[in-house]
Amino acid sequence: MLSSGFHKAFESRIRLGIMSALAVNDALDFNSLKEYLDVTDGNLASHIKALEKEDFIGVEKSFVGRKPNTKYFITPAGKKAFGNHLAALEKLIKLQK
Repeated sequence: MLSSGFHKAFESRIRLGIMSALAVNDALDFNSLKEYLDVTDGNLASHIKALEKEDFIGVEKSFVGRKPNTKYFITPAGKKAFGNHLAALEKLIKLQK
């Protein structure tokens, strides 16, 4: 994390989108995130992996009938880091006015 509150993990618009979607939902599955963000499977998977590595999102795997279902949720560490990032963005915007 940068001292200004910005976090390098959120530099990508896709990662910002993932975190924003998960911040307002308890959990979302892969396909819902893919549709919401309008990205490819591979692109979404790589950004999810990066956020998982930071421990900002968690994964819950289950089956619906016989089909695997993977859901993602924001972790407490993710909520804190994302909140700090958003606060830093708001501060930057206020400075620009």
